[in-house]
Amino acid sequence: MADAVRAGVHRDTLRVMVERGELEKISRGLYRLIDSQMPTHPDLAAVAVKVPQGVICLISALAYHELTTQIPHEVYLAIDRNSEPPRIDFPPVRTFRFSGTAFTEGVERHKVDSVTLRVYSRAKTIADCFKFRNKIGLDTCVEALRRYRESRGFNPDVLLRYAAICRVKQVMRPYIEAML
Repeated sequence: MADAVRAGVHRDTLRVMVERGELEKISRGLYRLIDSQMPTHPDLAAVAVKVPQGVICLISALAYHELTTQIPHEVYLAIDRNSEPPRIDFPPVRTFRFSGTAFTEGVERHKVDSVTLRVYSRAKTIADCFKFRNKIGLDTCVEALRRYRESRGFNPDVLLRYAAICRVKQVMRPYIEAML
């Protein structure tokens, strides 16, 4: 809505367009033209617009990188330890507080349907999953590691570097060695 208002569109015009079925209200302040192509990752795009400093993480990042068979029921979002948690009505968001290099390292920017998504890299995401293995399940971590191992670009040194940053190097090392 803020972009439309800055462009000179009145708020009442948006309301009328929603009533006529020309515009779909996705969440508070976020709209989509009905005629436009459906976004590839609508939930991730909505969260990226609402929380530009957040980073897509854990199961949402695994799904984005196609490293899991799970379908996340909420958007997993990393926020800085000292930041205010986002207030988003839709889609459901589950926040995780990261600090220091655990928050800043491994962030990739991907342009998806004119929205820039901040997503952790594949290796960083796997290290994060092992860090939060009690919340997301060890089976999810092992599945992601196996799929990463089978994909192009597998690099155990990068994986261990991120494991050290996340302080799970000793936990991950046996799993990585078993797969080599």
